[in-house]
Amino acid sequence: MQREYHKWYSPALSREMELLVFGHYGRPLLVFPSAQGRFFDYESNHMIETIRHAIEGGQVKVYCVDGVDSESWFNKGLEPRLRVRAHEFYEQYITHEVFPFLNHNCGSQNVRIAATGSSFGAYHTLNFALKYPWNFSHVLCFSGNYDIRERLEGFYDDSFYFQNPMDYLPNLADNDTLEAIRRIKIALVVGQGAWEGNCIEQTKRISSILDDKGIGHHLDLWGNDTPHDWPSWRRMISVYISQLD
Repeated sequence: MQREYHKWYSPALSREMELLVFGHYGRPLLVFPSAQGRFFDYESNHMIETIRHAIEGGQVKVYCVDGVDSESWFNKGLEPRLRVRAHEFYEQYITHEVFPFLNHNCGSQNVRIAATGSSFGAYHTLNFALKYPWNFSHVLCFSGNYDIRERLEGFYDDSFYFQNPMDYLPNLADNDTLEAIRRIKIALVVGQGAWEGNCIEQTKRISSILDDKGIGHHLDLWGNDTPHDWPSWRRMISVYISQLD
């Protein structure tokens, strides 16, 4: 299996950022790390090995990006408005640097990508897809939280509103954006085992909002034997990787 390590200085984040690429061909699959995670976590937790067959078979080419959650949403040493601003810099990194890198690496100027993430990575996955739907073909969200107001201890402003899907999606009215979102194949998957309680409630809520906006998607509730952990997410990705046609 082809494996590449890339690092460059990010103008958006004013520091070097790293990522890993697995595979030689196939639909690009952008992987967001879980809460405060790193670009190597997907490999370290055997997710890459779980989908090795799809990578080696040329079905997908996997791009594991780094995160800055410990400097943004989870940084309680930073005042809340600056946590939002830190995430906005990360958004610029993804949209202005990672998206063009994927296009160049895939040899296409307008490639539509799949994206996935688990736990807080599912938030990033859905949030980026809803805000930049023209870039995405598929979204696989595992055990996600989609209302992140708890990260700011009561602080709220317009900038945060546009980073919180549970708030901005019900009010989204632009028809072109909605139509672009409706073309994405969205899967919301969550277990009902240990530590999944809040994720179950939030997954059902965001599913209801998607229904209200006429956005087709697949809501998949797994059983009580599916806790909030990497073994569960390995089981989930092994099922859903085949849907990235």
